[in-house]
This record gives sequence, structure tokens and C-alpha cells, in this order.
Amino acid sequence: MAGTTSMRPSSQRRKLWRSLSRNPRAVLGTLVLAVLVVSAVFADQLSPYPPNRQNLRNSLSPPSAEHLLGTDQFGRDVFSRIIHGGRVSLQVGFISVGIALLVGGLMGLLAGYYGGRLDSVLMWIVDVLLALPAFLLALAIVAALGASLVNVMIAVGIAFIPVFARVTRAAVLTVREQDYVAAAQAAGSSDLRIMFKHVVPNALSPVIVQVTLALAGAILSAAGLSFLGLGAQPPTAEWGSMLSTARPFIRDAHWAVTFPGLAIVITVLALNMVGDGLRDALDPRRKDA
Repeated sequence: MAGTTSMRPSSQRRKLWRSLSRNPRAVLGTLVLAVLVVSAVFADQLSPYPPNRQNLRNSLSPPSAEHLLGTDQFGRDVFSRIIHGGRVSLQVGFISVGIALLVGGLMGLLAGYYGGRLDSVLMWIVDVLLALPAFLLALAIVAALGASLVNVMIAVGIAFIPVFARVTRAAVLTVREQDYVAAAQAAGSSDLRIMFKHVVPNALSPVIVQVTLALAGAILSAAGLSFLGLGAQPPTAEWGSMLSTARPFIRDAHWAVTFPGLAIVITVLALNMVGDGLRDALDPRRKDA
């Protein structure tokens, strides 16, 4: 039994990578994400200008050899600000999803494993949070806490907790009924050991898919909050904030709005492509086909 259990995750990983490598959309999404992550990590080295350097004599200049994507109303290089904005957006996405995964995943794990009254109470909390759409809930939380990037991370993280709680609970309910869990219980293993050695590793597949999809939603929500003036504050380079400040010049200098918007679209699309690829790879019906 122990040998079978230990081999199972390794076998699943091999099948997962083989399936993903055969999915052109998933491969393309992964490559795009890799480029975005590398550019965010090495933003200081890749950007030709400091993101906040102003040159009012060169404001709203169209794309050229000197400024690949043009300049904004303050003469700041749009390309440099997009690269640094990617760092901020990815940071917000990962931290907010990390909050949601930690809290929501723990709630789903406890609710699914123990059931009973604890399950009812935790799912009641989830239902309360689901009463509002995720963006409206995040908007209300940021409005209450105050406009800042940290509060956006907290708000978006809280807004995505119910999704992870439900996905984790559903996966745990399935794994809890497996023979290897019953064998561990019969052997006298503690609940904590069973949950983190047997249940969690075998319930990760749908959670991993949800992480990629939630990252797309978190980045989009954070950009929306910054666009409304509740997220990153000037002069911080952030995609949603760039859209907001350049909006009055959309007719005369469309590049100041177009390229930050394209950055959001490409990032969200790449994450969704990876998420769809993971979901297809982990779909039992697709495996049997």
C-alpha cells in the first residue's frame, strides 16, 4: 500500500507534463508567462529608462526608436513602465492568491475531512462571502480599509477565499473515501498526519487548476481597483493605474492606453490558457479517451 501511494504522485506528474506538452495552447500560455515572469524579475535590467523619469518636453510622444511604445503625459517611457507594472501586477496576483489559497484551502480541508457541524459552519461563512461577486466584495473591502496596494492584496485575497474553499472541500470529500485513507486511520495515524500526507497530495489537482485561473482573476481585479483609484497610487507603475491616468489622452495618444491594456489582456489570456490546459490534462474523461 505504501509503495502504491508513494508512486502515485510521480506517475500523475509524468502524465500531466506529457499531456500539457501536447496542448499547443497550454505550451503557448506557459511560454508567455515565462517571458512575463522573467521580464518582471529583471525589470531594472530590461527597461531602457527608470519608470518614473519625467521629461515634459517629450510628453505623449508616439512609439519610436528612442521610446519603443511611446511616452505618457509626463514624458515617461511606456515600455519601461509596463515592465515594472508587470512586476507589481504579478506580485499582487501571487500574494492575493496565496492568501486565498492558504485560508480557503484550510477551510475546505477541515470542512471536507471532518464534515458535520464544522462543515456546516465553514460553508455558511463561504456562502456569506459568495453573496457578492468577487470584484464587488474586494471593492467594498478596499473602500473600508483605504486605498493602497497592500489593501488591494488583502481584499482580493479575501474575495477569492470561497472559491478555494469549495474546490478544496470537493476534492477532499472524494479523497477521504479512498482505501489508503481508511488504512492510515486503521493504523492509528493522527488526523494531521493523514490530512497532510495522504489527503492533501491527492487532492491538489483541481486546486492547482484553480490557482492559475484565480491568478488571472486576481490580476484583473487588482487592475480594476487601481483603475478606480483604490489600488496603486501615482507614481507607482501599475497597469490599471496607467490606464486610469492616460484615459483623458486616449484620442490623441492612444499608445499610452493601448499597450498597458494589451499587457493585461495578454497576461490574463496566458493564465487562462494554462489553466484550461491543466484542466484538460487532469480531466479523467479526457484521460480515458
